[in-house]
Amino acid sequence: MDESRRAELAGNLTRVRERIEAACVEAGRDPAEVSLIAVTKFFPASDIELLVELGVRAIGENRDQEAAAKVAELARRQDVEVHFIGQLQTNKAGSVVSYADVVQSVDRPKLVAALDRAAGARGVRPGVLVQVSLDEPPDRGGVEPQGAAALADQVAGCEHLELRGVMAVAPLGADPAPAFARLREVAHGIQHVHPDASWISAGMSGDLEAAVAQGATHLRVGSAILGSRQSHR
Repeated sequence: MDESRRAELAGNLTRVRERIEAACVEAGRDPAEVSLIAVTKFFPASDIELLVELGVRAIGENRDQEAAAKVAELARRQDVEVHFIGQLQTNKAGSVVSYADVVQSVDRPKLVAALDRAAGARGVRPGVLVQVSLDEPPDRGGVEPQGAAALADQVAGCEHLELRGVMAVAPLGADPAPAFARLREVAHGIQHVHPDASWISAGMSGDLEAAVAQGATHLRVGSAILGSRQSHR
Protein backbone atom coordinates (compact mmCIF):
# COMPACT_ATOMS: atom_id res chain seq x y z
CA MET A 1 0.00 0.00 0.00
CA ASP A 2 1.01 3.61 -0.53
CA GLU A 3 3.19 4.59 2.43
CA SER A 4 2.75 8.30 1.74
CA ARG A 5 -1.03 7.89 1.89
CA ARG A 6 -0.72 5.93 5.11
CA ALA A 7 1.39 8.72 6.63
CA GLU A 8 -1.13 11.33 5.48
CA LEU A 9 -4.04 9.48 7.03
CA ALA A 10 -2.11 8.82 10.24
CA GLY A 11 -1.31 12.51 10.64
CA ASN A 12 -4.88 13.57 9.93
CA LEU A 13 -6.25 11.01 12.36
CA THR A 14 -3.92 12.22 15.09
CA ARG A 15 -5.11 15.80 14.61
CA VAL A 16 -8.76 14.81 14.65
CA ARG A 17 -8.32 12.72 17.78
CA GLU A 18 -6.55 15.63 19.46
CA ARG A 19 -9.48 17.90 18.56
CA ILE A 20 -11.94 15.39 20.03
CA GLU A 21 -9.93 15.06 23.22
CA ALA A 22 -9.67 18.84 23.60
CA ALA A 23 -13.41 19.25 22.98
CA CYS A 24 -14.14 16.62 25.62
CA VAL A 25 -11.89 18.36 28.14
CA GLU A 26 -13.68 21.65 27.41
CA ALA A 27 -17.08 19.98 27.86
CA GLY A 28 -16.05 18.03 30.97
CA ARG A 29 -16.58 14.71 29.20
CA ASP A 30 -14.60 11.49 28.99
CA PRO A 31 -13.18 11.03 25.46
CA ALA A 32 -14.06 7.35 25.76
CA GLU A 33 -17.73 8.41 25.49
CA VAL A 34 -17.20 9.64 21.92
CA SER A 35 -16.81 7.32 18.93
CA LEU A 36 -15.24 8.37 15.64
CA ILE A 37 -16.79 7.30 12.34
CA ALA A 38 -14.48 7.93 9.36
CA VAL A 39 -16.63 8.95 6.40
CA THR A 40 -15.02 7.16 3.47
CA LYS A 41 -17.47 8.01 0.67
CA PHE A 42 -15.67 8.75 -2.62
CA PHE A 43 -12.50 7.07 -1.34
CA PRO A 44 -11.27 3.57 -2.22
CA ALA A 45 -11.36 0.40 -0.17
CA SER A 46 -7.57 0.66 0.14
CA ASP A 47 -8.05 3.78 2.28
CA ILE A 48 -10.44 1.89 4.53
CA GLU A 49 -7.85 -0.87 4.96
CA LEU A 50 -5.26 1.72 5.97
CA LEU A 51 -7.64 3.35 8.43
CA VAL A 52 -8.40 -0.01 10.03
CA GLU A 53 -4.65 -0.57 10.45
CA LEU A 54 -4.48 2.86 12.11
CA GLY A 55 -7.15 1.93 14.65
CA VAL A 56 -10.36 3.17 13.03
CA ARG A 57 -13.21 0.83 13.89
CA ALA A 58 -16.16 2.47 12.13
CA ILE A 59 -16.68 3.91 8.65
CA GLY A 60 -19.53 5.82 7.05
CA GLU A 61 -20.80 5.52 3.47
CA ASN A 62 -23.69 7.32 1.81
CA ARG A 63 -24.19 5.78 -1.63
CA ASP A 64 -25.45 2.21 -1.78
CA GLN A 65 -23.79 1.02 -4.97
CA GLU A 66 -20.40 2.46 -4.02
CA ALA A 67 -20.63 1.19 -0.45
CA ALA A 68 -21.66 -2.35 -1.38
CA ALA A 69 -18.72 -2.72 -3.77
CA LYS A 70 -16.17 -1.34 -1.32
CA VAL A 71 -17.32 -3.38 1.66
CA ALA A 72 -17.15 -6.51 -0.48
CA GLU A 73 -13.48 -5.74 -1.15
CA LEU A 74 -12.43 -5.42 2.48
CA ALA A 75 -10.00 -8.06 3.68
CA ARG A 76 -10.68 -7.14 7.33
CA ARG A 77 -14.43 -6.66 7.17
CA GLN A 78 -14.83 -8.17 10.64
CA ASP A 79 -12.70 -5.39 12.13
CA VAL A 80 -14.85 -2.46 11.03
CA GLU A 81 -18.43 -1.36 11.71
CA VAL A 82 -20.14 -0.07 8.58
CA HIS A 83 -22.59 2.82 8.94
CA PHE A 84 -24.88 3.87 6.10
CA ILE A 85 -25.36 7.62 6.50
CA GLY A 86 -26.91 8.76 3.19
CA GLN A 87 -30.47 9.31 2.08
CA LEU A 88 -32.01 5.93 1.39
CA GLN A 89 -34.78 4.86 -0.95
CA THR A 90 -36.98 2.01 0.20
CA ASN A 91 -36.04 -0.11 -2.82
CA LYS A 92 -32.42 -0.10 -1.63
CA ALA A 93 -33.23 -1.45 1.83
CA GLY A 94 -32.38 -5.03 0.92
CA SER A 95 -29.00 -4.08 -0.45
CA VAL A 96 -28.07 -1.83 2.47
CA VAL A 97 -28.86 -4.39 5.17
CA SER A 98 -26.63 -6.89 3.36
CA TYR A 99 -23.50 -4.94 4.37
CA ALA A 100 -24.39 -2.14 6.84
CA ASP A 101 -24.22 -2.77 10.57
CA VAL A 102 -25.98 0.53 11.29
CA VAL A 103 -28.37 2.62 9.19
CA GLN A 104 -28.22 6.21 10.45
CA SER A 105 -30.55 7.94 7.99
CA VAL A 106 -33.99 6.54 8.86
CA ASP A 107 -36.55 9.31 8.54
CA ARG A 108 -39.96 7.92 7.55
CA PRO A 109 -42.31 5.05 8.40
CA LYS A 110 -42.16 3.39 4.95
CA LEU A 111 -38.38 3.13 5.22
CA VAL A 112 -38.61 1.59 8.69
CA ALA A 113 -40.99 -1.06 7.37
CA ALA A 114 -38.81 -1.77 4.33
CA LEU A 115 -35.68 -2.17 6.45
CA ASP A 116 -37.46 -4.45 8.89
CA ARG A 117 -38.69 -6.72 6.07
CA ALA A 118 -35.29 -6.77 4.40
CA ALA A 119 -33.44 -7.49 7.65
CA GLY A 120 -35.85 -10.30 8.47
CA ALA A 121 -35.34 -11.85 5.05
CA ARG A 122 -31.56 -11.78 5.52
CA GLY A 123 -31.57 -12.89 9.14
CA VAL A 124 -29.77 -9.77 10.38
CA ARG A 125 -30.61 -7.07 12.95
CA PRO A 126 -29.00 -3.77 12.01
CA GLY A 127 -28.82 -0.83 14.35
CA VAL A 128 -30.99 2.15 13.37
CA LEU A 129 -30.76 5.85 14.10
CA VAL A 130 -33.69 8.19 13.56
CA GLN A 131 -32.50 11.09 11.42
CA VAL A 132 -33.83 14.37 12.78
CA SER A 133 -34.03 17.43 10.54
CA LEU A 134 -32.49 20.55 12.05
CA ASP A 135 -33.16 22.64 8.93
CA GLU A 136 -35.89 25.24 8.67
CA PRO A 137 -37.71 24.17 6.58
CA PRO A 138 -36.48 20.57 6.38
CA ASP A 139 -34.84 19.98 2.99
CA ARG A 140 -31.97 17.51 3.48
CA GLY A 141 -33.81 14.52 4.85
CA GLY A 142 -34.84 13.79 8.40
CA VAL A 143 -38.04 13.75 10.36
CA GLU A 144 -39.06 16.99 12.03
CA PRO A 145 -38.16 17.04 15.74
CA GLN A 146 -41.76 16.73 16.88
CA GLY A 147 -42.16 13.53 14.87
CA ALA A 148 -38.95 11.82 16.00
CA ALA A 149 -40.37 10.07 19.07
CA ALA A 150 -43.16 8.38 17.11
CA LEU A 151 -40.71 7.16 14.48
CA ALA A 152 -38.41 5.88 17.22
CA ASP A 153 -41.35 3.98 18.72
CA GLN A 154 -41.96 2.35 15.34
CA VAL A 155 -38.32 1.27 15.02
CA ALA A 156 -38.31 -0.08 18.57
CA GLY A 157 -41.37 -2.16 17.77
CA CYS A 158 -39.69 -3.89 14.82
CA GLU A 159 -38.52 -7.44 15.35
CA HIS A 160 -35.49 -7.14 13.08
CA LEU A 161 -34.22 -3.62 13.88
CA GLU A 162 -32.42 -2.27 16.93
CA LEU A 163 -33.10 1.34 17.88
CA ARG A 164 -29.78 2.96 18.77
CA GLY A 165 -30.63 6.67 18.94
CA VAL A 166 -30.69 9.74 16.70
CA MET A 167 -28.65 11.42 13.99
CA ALA A 168 -28.64 14.90 12.49
CA VAL A 169 -26.69 17.30 10.30
CA ALA A 170 -26.23 20.90 11.40
CA PRO A 171 -28.05 23.58 9.37
CA LEU A 172 -25.99 25.11 6.59
CA GLY A 173 -24.45 28.50 7.34
CA ALA A 174 -25.71 28.75 10.90
CA ASP A 175 -24.27 28.34 14.39
CA PRO A 176 -24.53 24.58 14.98
CA ALA A 177 -24.74 24.83 18.78
CA PRO A 178 -28.47 25.65 19.10
CA ALA A 179 -29.36 22.96 16.57
CA PHE A 180 -27.30 20.34 18.36
CA ALA A 181 -28.87 21.42 21.65
CA ARG A 182 -32.30 20.79 20.11
CA LEU A 183 -31.13 17.36 18.94
CA ARG A 184 -29.99 16.59 22.46
CA GLU A 185 -33.47 17.41 23.78
CA VAL A 186 -35.05 15.11 21.21
CA ALA A 187 -32.56 12.36 22.02
CA HIS A 188 -33.21 12.58 25.74
CA GLY A 189 -36.95 12.40 25.17
CA ILE A 190 -36.52 9.20 23.19
CA GLN A 191 -34.11 7.77 25.77
CA HIS A 192 -36.69 8.34 28.50
CA VAL A 193 -38.91 5.77 26.75
CA HIS A 194 -36.14 3.65 25.20
CA PRO A 195 -33.16 3.74 27.60
CA ASP A 196 -30.86 1.76 25.29
CA ALA A 197 -31.25 4.31 22.47
CA SER A 198 -28.29 6.31 23.75
CA TRP A 199 -26.48 7.29 20.56
CA ILE A 200 -26.40 10.88 19.34
CA SER A 201 -24.67 11.03 15.96
CA ALA A 202 -23.82 14.65 15.24
CA GLY A 203 -20.83 16.68 14.21
CA MET A 204 -18.54 16.53 11.22
CA SER A 205 -15.14 17.94 10.28
CA GLY A 206 -16.14 21.57 10.72
CA ASP A 207 -18.37 21.41 13.79
CA LEU A 208 -17.32 18.42 15.88
CA GLU A 209 -16.47 20.62 18.87
CA ALA A 210 -20.00 22.01 19.02
CA ALA A 211 -21.40 18.49 18.77
CA VAL A 212 -19.24 17.20 21.62
CA ALA A 213 -20.33 20.15 23.76
CA GLN A 214 -23.96 19.15 23.21
CA GLY A 215 -23.52 15.48 24.07
CA ALA A 216 -22.73 13.79 20.75
CA THR A 217 -21.64 10.18 21.18
CA HIS A 218 -20.67 9.59 17.54
CA LEU A 219 -18.90 11.96 15.16
CA ARG A 220 -18.96 11.52 11.36
CA VAL A 221 -15.66 12.94 10.11
CA GLY A 222 -14.66 12.82 6.46
CA SER A 223 -12.50 15.55 4.93
CA ALA A 224 -10.46 16.22 8.09
CA ILE A 225 -9.26 12.60 7.92
CA LEU A 226 -9.29 11.72 4.22
CA GLY A 227 -8.72 15.08 2.58
CA SER A 228 -10.50 16.45 -0.45
CA ARG A 229 -12.08 13.80 -2.61
CA GLN A 230 -10.75 15.37 -5.81
CA SER A 231 -7.20 14.45 -4.85
CA HIS A 232 -7.80 10.72 -4.56
CA ARG A 233 -10.31 9.69 -7.21
